[in-house]
Amino acid sequence: MSYRETEHLRVLIANERKDRLALIVPIVAALGHEVIAREIEVADVGAVTARERPDVALVGLGESSGHALGLIEKIVQEAACPVIVLLHAPDPAFVKEASKRGVFAYITDADASDWQSSIDIVLRRFAEYHDLEGAFGRRALTERAKGILMERHSIDEAGAFEMLRETSRTANRKLLDVATAVVDGHRLLPKQPQAPS
Repeated sequence: MSYRETEHLRVLIANERKDRLALIVPIVAALGHEVIAREIEVADVGAVTARERPDVALVGLGESSGHALGLIEKIVQEAACPVIVLLHAPDPAFVKEASKRGVFAYITDADASDWQSSIDIVLRRFAEYHDLEGAFGRRALTERAKGILMERHSIDEAGAFEMLRETSRTANRKLLDVATAVVDGHRLLPKQPQAPS
């Protein structure tokens, strides 16, 4: 992720205190970003996150840590963007609870000049997390396809992988696409190979 990619971000800010929201908006705008949503209610923030697809979310700790943790959970459930906790004063217990719910970082409003650096780091780590998550998903899909081929063709793991690779080469398709086809289509196949009629 380059500096250019973090120059103009779409930012969701959430806090149960309207006065805190009003203070954060100009700081975010001064960094060159657009505040696309300001949310106060836990019940609304998940839907807003899904609809608006922000690049990053800043969740402030207001009067109630429970409210802020609820906001974090709803945004993280959408998995659309990384969440950064915004603290007015140090609160290690809250940061610990927020980390359990999936925040990527916290910043304090004492020194807003550090916000952009923190946002840059968080966006890079979020991208790396999603890349890693995707790699695990691809590996799991390939393993499932191998298992299906092993069961249907009574072959070992190496034979199943070679079958996937050979099909990939001859069909000029990515191995992952072949594995997906096996996994998606295996329910249509009989449990045992059918004997010729």
